[in-house]
Amino acid sequence: MLLWRIKILNPKLSSVPHSTSSMATTLLKTPLNVFHKHHNHLAFFSNCANSNSSVPISQKRRSRSFSIVSMAATPVQTFLEKSAPSTPNTGLPIMVNACTGRMGKAVINAAEAAGLHVVPVSFGCEEESGQTHQISGKEFLLHGPSDRESVLASVLDKYPNLIVVDYTIPNAVNGNAELYCKVGVPFVMGTTGGDRDLLHKTVEDSKLYAVISPQMGKQVVAFLAAMEIMAEQFPGAFSGYSLQVLESHQASKVDASGTAKAVISCFDKLGVSFNMDQIKLIRDPRQQLEMVGVPEEHLSGHAFHMYHLTSPDDTVTFEFQHNVCGRSIYAEGTVDAVLFLAKKIEAKDQKRLYNMIDVLREGNMR
Repeated sequence: MLLWRIKILNPKLSSVPHSTSSMATTLLKTPLNVFHKHHNHLAFFSNCANSNSSVPISQKRRSRSFSIVSMAATPVQTFLEKSAPSTPNTGLPIMVNACTGRMGKAVINAAEAAGLHVVPVSFGCEEESGQTHQISGKEFLLHGPSDRESVLASVLDKYPNLIVVDYTIPNAVNGNAELYCKVGVPFVMGTTGGDRDLLHKTVEDSKLYAVISPQMGKQVVAFLAAMEIMAEQFPGAFSGYSLQVLESHQASKVDASGTAKAVISCFDKLGVSFNMDQIKLIRDPRQQLEMVGVPEEHLSGHAFHMYHLTSPDDTVTFEFQHNVCGRSIYAEGTVDAVLFLAKKIEAKDQKRLYNMIDVLREGNMR
């Protein structure tokens, strides 16, 4: 479920009864310390000792036309052969890493429904290596960081048109991108965090095709695009206004929302001064239920954002709010990004690095 709300209020002329929105506004004005952070064991990388969690970018990039290791009798190849459908699957092959996570499962379900062929192999923590999991009626084999390069090369050898989908954790972003670029596998990355400048440079230097976006929800991206247009065409329009930002996500989300940061950057261009450290992160389930208004069934997967602007004389208030329950909006956007990237690869497009704005501009989405 996606909810958008934009309000323009004059607080001195109106009397608004208490609601979810007004309670959230009250919460914006209340100091909070709810930075609950939980380790994500579904990461591509692991915090385990002796994990081989990075690939030097200085190593020469390999061509997609040949594999890095011998394909003879490798365990992953044997598993792929056993898991292959009895009849040829013409769907585009994708590999979803951290497949046992909530986003991984949502993407797998959306991809299968769209007719894509999800390869039954994925990467996880070292402790998960060798485990199998049933997802969407298919058995997936998990591999840890220590053998991920050879595994990825083996999967690519079997599926030359492979595209990887990455939803892991912030500290995995740059190492994962380096691996994909080294092996030569195009990818769609929705993971937030990491060194974003280095991430983009890694892909651009490798000439690999990729879609990278911290926000995969198509409609939310359209809202962001509208904010960018407003910021570019009307710089300083909100000069002097003060800004308060509240964002609520499931307790397992360890970093501030990339979407919130993008919106704040637009407000900065519009003349509003705001420090990213001032974002109020709501991770406590009780506050999410009672103050923010998150439905109980979506405490484990939601994204509620409120941007509260006040004029210098306190006579005008603007509220921009977008609430998302569940993960289907991101999963569907990810599938669109995969299909978009496959078309660009087939057309041998000159541009290699894309974001969700590019996907939206292309149109013809499902």
